[in-house]
Amino acid sequence: MDANTFGLMSAGFANALMPSNLIMMIIGVTIGIVVGCMPGLSAAMGVALLLPLTFGMAPETGLIMLGGIYCGAIFGGSISAILIHTPGTPASAATALDGYELTKQGKAGKALGTACIASFFGGLLSCISLYFFAPMLAELAMKFGSPEYFWLALFGLTIIAGVTTGSMVKGLMSGAFGLILSTIGMDPMEGTERFMFGIDELYNGINVTCALIGLFSLSQVFILAEKAIKERGSIVKFHDSVMLKFHELKQIGPTVIRSWLIGNIIGILPGAGASIACFLGYNTAKQFSKKPEDFGRGSIEGVAGSEAANNAVTGGSLIPTLTLGIPGESVTAVLMGGLIIQGLQPGPELFTKYAPMTYTFFAGFVIVQFFMLLIGLGGCRIFAHISKLSDAVLIPCIFVLCVVGSFAINNSFVDVVIMFIFGIMGYLMRKLGLNTAAVVLALILGPIGERGLRRSLTLSGNDITILFSTPICWVLITLCILSSFSPLLMDWLKKGKQAIKGK
Repeated sequence: MDANTFGLMSAGFANALMPSNLIMMIIGVTIGIVVGCMPGLSAAMGVALLLPLTFGMAPETGLIMLGGIYCGAIFGGSISAILIHTPGTPASAATALDGYELTKQGKAGKALGTACIASFFGGLLSCISLYFFAPMLAELAMKFGSPEYFWLALFGLTIIAGVTTGSMVKGLMSGAFGLILSTIGMDPMEGTERFMFGIDELYNGINVTCALIGLFSLSQVFILAEKAIKERGSIVKFHDSVMLKFHELKQIGPTVIRSWLIGNIIGILPGAGASIACFLGYNTAKQFSKKPEDFGRGSIEGVAGSEAANNAVTGGSLIPTLTLGIPGESVTAVLMGGLIIQGLQPGPELFTKYAPMTYTFFAGFVIVQFFMLLIGLGGCRIFAHISKLSDAVLIPCIFVLCVVGSFAINNSFVDVVIMFIFGIMGYLMRKLGLNTAAVVLALILGPIGERGLRRSLTLSGNDITILFSTPICWVLITLCILSSFSPLLMDWLKKGKQAIKGK
């Protein structure tokens, strides 16, 4: 590490420790845990819903708050998974297997303490890779020209479309639909109107934040509203301590290290996500455990394996997001939208021109892990009661936040209408098994790919061979082809999940 990087890291921590940033960390983590512990909501939905709140903040402060929501929500899902056997987020599905068994044995406090401590170490260790690998990848991205950006955009689309749905056809359909929507607005090269239908507010294309709120939040309101209102069961009273003893910390230590490595790798692979990492972490913990027979019957190693893995995804998934503009999962797709709204383009400039802001965010992401530990351990009993909120309360609250958040972006009713349209589209897509994250990614990457293609052809006098002119182009082409077969890998992983659930 050179002196300049060390200086940026030191300055980043100094900036992150400013009172305004610390307050936003506390607020972000608290909101994230609340969102995560309420079944039916997700980390992506929480970040999308509260993204408009960051518009008036400094970019680094807004990103730190969103990072706090992200980390808090991933941990928060374990609270309802452990207490009422209902994962608050998909990332905590494996946590419910042993966490709820511990609750039935009167050890809910120990289960929640294990989840919080494992989440803390998984997230904290993931920051190591964020610090060391992100700048290296950013240096590589500096060699990218227009042809490379075209293939990079295509690579991002094929990965998110293929990996997240498990169906290559449905995934590519979702991505193609998003690409069509990304053409709305002014032509980037010639300045002519495209599919604006006389609506001046579409001059710059579809507002990504409105699309995010509609696809992730309003669509969930429709999903919840179509079902019978759920009155969630009473919360189990737990009187044991959430603090683990030394021998218990020693017991889960190796599991946390293994799950950290698994979660980091899964996070860096765009599209895989925390829901896959939690099962891989759980399964690996069982394979290496001295007492594998305890898994499924109340093992703290099972809880630690799942929670350390899904939280380790957070730092890993930010690496391709910030350096290449390819979100690791749906939450980082929303964070990427927040970057763009602040006028920041993911890529090498974040580590050169905007390096102070980026390293402040990195430092804030580290400190967020400590707040997550303190708030999680101290507020488990409070969050436990929040997790049993009825859908009758949840639905109108989310609906109001969707409308207010969309209107607040530009004080425009058109944005609210766009949000409603995307909410309906998101609902229909989820019913049809299509991928809403692919649509968001296509809205973001579509213009990048279009500019890359058209500039390349302009520079070469319409000679298409420019797209195959560099080694980086060929590497990205190969990755595009490989990613198209990723649904086969996902099917294999899902079979592994089912086998674990069946045990």
